[in-house]
Amino acid sequence: MGGEAHQPDAGLLHKRDEIASLMLTTRSMSSGQHVVTRFAPSPTGFLHIGGARTALFNWMFARRHGGKYLLRIEDTDRARSTQEAIDAILAGLAWLGLDTDEPPLFQSTRAARHQQAAHEMIKRGGAFRCYATDAEVEALRNEARAEGRAMRSPYRSGDIPATDRPFVVRLKAPDDDVVNSDLVQGDVRIRGRDIDDLILLRSDGTPTYMLAVVVDDHDMGVTHVIRGDDHLTNAARQIAIYSAAGWDAPRFAHIPLIHGPDGAKLSKRHGALGVEAYRDEMGYLPEGLAAYLIRLGWSPGHDDILSKEEAAEVFDLSRVVKAPARLDFNKLANVNAHFLKRADDARLAGLTRDFIAANKPDWTIPPAAPEKIRAAIPILKQRSKTIAELAEMSFFFLASRPLQLDAAAQKALTGEARARLQRLHPRLQAHAAWDASALAAELKDFVAAEGVGMGQLGPPLRAALSGGAPAPDLGQALALLGREEALARLEDQF
Repeated sequence: MGGEAHQPDAGLLHKRDEIASLMLTTRSMSSGQHVVTRFAPSPTGFLHIGGARTALFNWMFARRHGGKYLLRIEDTDRARSTQEAIDAILAGLAWLGLDTDEPPLFQSTRAARHQQAAHEMIKRGGAFRCYATDAEVEALRNEARAEGRAMRSPYRSGDIPATDRPFVVRLKAPDDDVVNSDLVQGDVRIRGRDIDDLILLRSDGTPTYMLAVVVDDHDMGVTHVIRGDDHLTNAARQIAIYSAAGWDAPRFAHIPLIHGPDGAKLSKRHGALGVEAYRDEMGYLPEGLAAYLIRLGWSPGHDDILSKEEAAEVFDLSRVVKAPARLDFNKLANVNAHFLKRADDARLAGLTRDFIAANKPDWTIPPAAPEKIRAAIPILKQRSKTIAELAEMSFFFLASRPLQLDAAAQKALTGEARARLQRLHPRLQAHAAWDASALAAELKDFVAAEGVGMGQLGPPLRAALSGGAPAPDLGQALALLGREEALARLEDQF
């Protein structure tokens, strides 16, 4: 909602070069001294719900070990990266309270450093210049495929003299197996013969993803790479690049992806994918969404609902499961309800007003709406699970008279029901105490005097008070409307 949306510092976004330079000079810690994690999204769209969970796991692991949690924006794909996406990612992370320990690093500022690292690898013998043409590479790939191995460039040996043709810089892939002792998946072994002589620098000098990630993680001092298991096969190739550079590789932890309720990979057909939709359209609190996401694929060993701060105190990668986690919107709503009931009333009132303004353009809101919403929050939050539900429950007391009755309300207001409401009216009018419990008691006394059950009074009374919109218990509804408005709504139905 607007009250909690983060607006990134414009000055920061215009000083990426300075930030990158500063970070290079301040990050020199070894992997044995501190825990350093990072979240590295690509700004080609919104902050995906799976990405938010990855960021949470990195944040919690760093906080658990008294280390650093860093952010890197992998914006090297200039054609697809947008400022709008960068802003959305920064705003989503800020909304979730995932504060970083240093300003974000923008990968696009680091091309010169990536090139430098590749040429240093050439000097070390871990990389080489490859002059093969596209056609020659295709032939090499076909030959390798037929022999059941990865592609090897004839230039890797250094026996073929250089030419004037354009070249790429390739990794001299290992011959021995590469073992990733993954902190979640266990030992994952990749045969050296299955790793290509990967391109590190393209013929125009631009770095590939594999090179940039390794160099940036090394320079940032990253000790633990916690990411989705869709990157699991990348780990062995990146370990090989670390070896070619003469660097120690970080520890890897590949966490399961989030699937939809049907067990299929999470996609648009399952509903909202971006964090901003959960915030702006579905009305979840950041603490509620965070608390739910951290339990997707990880357990503290009990069923208590934990805030991210509480979870960070006990977060352990050994409790991350290997199987994909399933998104369950019912459980998410229940977790959010837990935090909604404990949230500050003034904060919820502001979020509810913002939600109505953003999502209910057809509502006519009276000038007194802020005060009415604030007064109603203590009651409504006990019956709601999201800000969206708080907003829907607010409509009945914000609506202007005469109410537009829905079909069910019209059906409930029979001639007999209207006559009963007319007899109730003077009793309510004469009632001294206009509070929920006293009014509920008065309604019980009335139906007893009428010789009917509450089922004969409740539906028509609710229809007259709300027009069919969601509303709390009748005593609470009368109290929230106030004496004058409640009695006037009854009179409208005589």
